Parts: sequence; C-alpha cells; structure tokens
Amino acid sequence: MNDFARTYAAMMEEGAKMLRALNPALAEAGPGAFADMLPTMPKDWMEALFGNAFNPGGLDAKTRLLVTLAGLVATGAVAEPQIRLTVRHLVEAGASEKEIAEVIWQMSMLGGLPAMNTALKIAQEVFAERNKDEEGQE
Repeated sequence: MNDFARTYAAMMEEGAKMLRALNPALAEAGPGAFADMLPTMPKDWMEALFGNAFNPGGLDAKTRLLVTLAGLVATGAVAEPQIRLTVRHLVEAGASEKEIAEVIWQMSMLGGLPAMNTALKIAQEVFAERNKDEEGQE
C-alpha cells in the first residue's frame, strides 16, 4: 500500500469513527447513501439558494443544475450519489427527462461514452423511482 492509500484509509476510518459517535445508524453508510440522506429541495428554495436570489438576472436554478450535471458527467460520471441528487433536483426545478438526457449525451464528447452510459443509467433510475412514487400517490 502506498502513502496515499494509507492516508486515504486512515481518513476513511476516522470518518467512520465520527459517524459511529454521532449516529450509530450511519456507521455503515457508504458513499451511495449520500443521495438518500439529503431530501430534494423544493423549487422555490433552489431558486433562493442557487438561482436569481444569488445572482439577480443570472442563471436560474434549473440552468445552474444542468451545468452541474454536465460537469459531473464530463469528469467521468464517477460521483454517482452527486449525479443522482442533481438529477432529482433538476426534475424538481422543472427540467424534463429529455433535457436531462440531452445534457448527458452532449457530455459524451468530453467524458466519454462510458461516462454517458453511467450517467444515463443513474438518471433512468431516478426517473423510474420518481414515476413509481407518483403512481403510489394516485
């Protein structure tokens, strides 16, 4: 094991100790649990935090989130929880499935086809979960 791997392993162990101390239920939570722990913000909150309240006359929350998704895919789509959370927020901010897919497809030119495929799979899972939830509410 090299120095970086040892340092990373020590950091992960310290993080796990902190989680056990703060909330034993989170002790076994991995990075994938990140998206499940954070609720989807209502659209008006996103506008206040990420939209025009932050930069009057600038990008709205939907556009900012589309840019965020593009960056996450262009870097190789390795941040699954963050992609999942961003797609959830995009839907809430008013983005259509087609718009989300278009951004992901466009990033295949920068992040590669594997990144595009990974991000599309994640987005499809979010869409399916949302559709299932909506059907359950009817």
